[in-house]
Amino acid sequence: MISEVVMPQMGADMEEGTVVRWLKQPGDAVERGEIIAEIETDKANVEIEAFDSGTFRKTLASEGDTVSVGTVIALITDADEDISQYQPATTISSDTQAAATAAPSAPKARTGADDETEADTATTTSSTPAPSRPTASIETTPGRVRASPVARKLAQENGIDLTQLAGTGPDGRIVRRDIEAAIESGVARSAPTARPQPITTGQSKMRQTIARRMSQSKREAPHYYITVEIDMTDAERLRRQLNEAAEDYPRVSVNDLIVKACAGALARHPIFNTSLVEGAIQAHEQINVCIAIALDDGLIAPAILDCANKNLGQIAEASRSLAERAKSGSLKPEEYSGGTFTVSNLGMFNVESLVAIIQPPQTAILGVGAVRAMPIVRDGKIEPAEMMKVALSADHRVTDGAQGAQLLNEIRRLLENPAALLV
Repeated sequence: MISEVVMPQMGADMEEGTVVRWLKQPGDAVERGEIIAEIETDKANVEIEAFDSGTFRKTLASEGDTVSVGTVIALITDADEDISQYQPATTISSDTQAAATAAPSAPKARTGADDETEADTATTTSSTPAPSRPTASIETTPGRVRASPVARKLAQENGIDLTQLAGTGPDGRIVRRDIEAAIESGVARSAPTARPQPITTGQSKMRQTIARRMSQSKREAPHYYITVEIDMTDAERLRRQLNEAAEDYPRVSVNDLIVKACAGALARHPIFNTSLVEGAIQAHEQINVCIAIALDDGLIAPAILDCANKNLGQIAEASRSLAERAKSGSLKPEEYSGGTFTVSNLGMFNVESLVAIIQPPQTAILGVGAVRAMPIVRDGKIEPAEMMKVALSADHRVTDGAQGAQLLNEIRRLLENPAALLV
């Protein structure tokens, strides 16, 4: 039996990926679920797991190759399986990318719109496969170093001067292995007086992806917004008790409580645990709550998987692990692409409230502000309380305001009665 390893699609807008390194070689035994490769997307490095056990027979894409989503890049089979029909993967030509960047006025297939406004989706009529997204990025901006987000992060953490390195990735791009080699050799340390680079629009592929997806969401999804205040006094008291009482229990954050409450509310209101794809509403069996994580080059929102079946401690542990692996570039594909609802929390920056933009193709996102001590009226008396503002942004094509109010009220009920989060 032949098991094809394909370039996965991690996110609705991902169209290509780069093979960073193979962790298995032809002839190696492979077990289902074992990590076999690391790929690079426009946001992070992601590990690929084997879906079947067998013998790792052949790689069809080499390290550094960039290929389209869905392309077969390796084969796992029985030891004597005939695989002669498989040819090396067609890579996205770096020459084509460079030509598209250097000569924007070259003839392009028309889409019925002005050339300038359609630059992001223009294709060539050449037989050489052309990239289907814009090629201008951090690698092509004048004065900038060509480096992946993961490599840039690792270089910053270890004081590596990127301008002194020669990249081994596509088009000479600096990738993680180049930084690791520089760290091991102990050379190319950053000069303490190095001039900071200016931040410009379109600076990185990640920034371009965020811009494209958010523009798509605001353009296509008619958002509606509902805001409520939640009394977090009891929830904060419970959180402090949990963190003080059990040394071996994962430390619980406010965000962990919110994720757990959202999972409970989504189980009661599953219409918000859906995606709108090609005009059809798709329900999801699992509740996978994305949490926003800020990286140097932009924001990503990987998912804590199957939150409905995780207790509060498991959510806290999964949240820490997710943040660490997102920053080190070792997310799993399903964490990167499997989210069904998102929590975007800016409370740690003392932001009062946040009205967020929906992540397509999800139906809703919850924006969260800081927990603040303030006086409230309770039973006719003024009392101190710890209050938090949250705002639901939802897709009016899928849900209505009354349904959004019901979801928010359920989230509020759970957080104001936090013992329910421990059941």
